[in-house]
Amino acid sequence: MPYKKRIYIPGRYYHIVSRGNRRDPLFRNASDFQAFLHILKQLNEKYPFEIASYCLMNNHYHLQLRSKETSISKIMGLTNKRYANYYNTKYQLTGHVYEKRFYDKVIEDKEGMLEVSRYIHLNPVRAKMVKQPENYPWSSFHFYKNENVHYPSFINLNSLLDYYEGTWRQRREKYCGSLGVSQ
Repeated sequence: MPYKKRIYIPGRYYHIVSRGNRRDPLFRNASDFQAFLHILKQLNEKYPFEIASYCLMNNHYHLQLRSKETSISKIMGLTNKRYANYYNTKYQLTGHVYEKRFYDKVIEDKEGMLEVSRYIHLNPVRAKMVKQPENYPWSSFHFYKNENVHYPSFINLNSLLDYYEGTWRQRREKYCGSLGVSQ
């Protein structure tokens, strides 16, 4: 049976999830997490996109991503293909790395944007990997929490912070507070 054609709405954010085949680890160590982020950086140079939030868990990842010009399917297809090639080469494996096609859902409004970002940033807390989201190194949360952190060009903090009023610092504090984290 053919796959259902995905709907692409330029400029809209999507919640994207992809899981390892048989729920096996996608990321075994820090260099795997770093390789995935490097692939995103490389692809962003050729096919510009923005990420409002992300979280790379051991056996899956979440992205809150939008592209104004390139379809989400193309960006995710290239991301997953490049990472699968990296993973299979590094671990001398063959076959599927991912369980199935990535999941995607259009985010409709402000409430959806904030709800998805909270879900993504609190994922390692719910999984009991850390007590606070800022303690998890493979999430975009630390870009919101820490003022003087260099973040990749594909991260767009304003996609979430623009929903709050005040100075840059006040908006960051309000966003972190919405996750139950104080500055």
